[in-house]
Amino acid sequence: MELEAGIWIAVSLIVLYLVWETVSPILSPIILAVTLAYILYPLHERLAKKTGNRVSAFTMTAILTVITFLFIIGFALWINDVKSSLAHYINAFFEWLLTWNLPAAVYELLQKLAEDIPKRFEEYVLGYTYSLPKLSLQAIVMVFAFYGMLINARAIRREVYSLLPPENRELAIKLLERAGETLHSLLRGWLAISILKGVFTAGGFILFELAKPGGAIAAGIFTVIFELLPVFGGWVVWLAGAIYMLNSGNVVGAVVFALYGIVFISPLPDILLRPRLGTRERGVNALISLVGIFGGYLAFGFVGIIIGPVALSLLATLVEEWKEVKVKSAG
Repeated sequence: MELEAGIWIAVSLIVLYLVWETVSPILSPIILAVTLAYILYPLHERLAKKTGNRVSAFTMTAILTVITFLFIIGFALWINDVKSSLAHYINAFFEWLLTWNLPAAVYELLQKLAEDIPKRFEEYVLGYTYSLPKLSLQAIVMVFAFYGMLINARAIRREVYSLLPPENRELAIKLLERAGETLHSLLRGWLAISILKGVFTAGGFILFELAKPGGAIAAGIFTVIFELLPVFGGWVVWLAGAIYMLNSGNVVGAVVFALYGIVFISPLPDILLRPRLGTRERGVNALISLVGIFGGYLAFGFVGIIIGPVALSLLATLVEEWKEVKVKSAG
């Protein structure tokens, strides 16, 4: 029996290793597909009631496919401009931020981020610039995974709950619920609104002729990054653009752009949209979210923005459950 068990363990480890080696190169597009499917699933459910599950999933996948390959074309055309503009914006922001009288730990973290973010972005850009076929392949994987997630969402949910261990089912359900709350707050709240703000920022920079398309896209990305921070937000980017226009002597343009920023970037979208999305109700603790996002990014790259907060929120749930067990055993 011991020999048989050892053989099965060895076979299982080999299979897991082969599966990991197969999946790891396309892990990022799969995580992105799961993220998009989670964000858009409520829309898919509403559409499915009118058109049917498969038609709804196919329609949304077709739209995603068009947007994805338009993004790849834009990536190929403007990536050098985006890279240069983003590096300039990031360096200028961190230089300004590091002039503040900050605690030593915060100062060191900002220094590390100031060095790491441009370097990592450069690595990503160079990797994909010389391998656009690889980017296209990952896009295809993401699109098919997205369609599969939408079509099989209920079946996947049933399978996940059926695999929960009976002896610790209550704790497992708590962990799943906590992960769901975190994902809801992070993805349908912060990420959805932040990307929308980034799109409006890029559109505003082009519309008001503040930058070329590459620079405008970089400004949109910078807006999304600013939305990570608890004090700052997208208003910093449109305010910087308005100040630039004001210093250039275009007072009317600066005022109009500031109004555009207030209405479409910040703070009006926060006032109108965030309460409806429930991001302030039970969501992720601000500290957990901030540490998880930046720590996850430093550890796993851009997909760590999703992995980090979820992992920390699950850890917080386990700690809370452990405290409850200790209290009960003490009583």
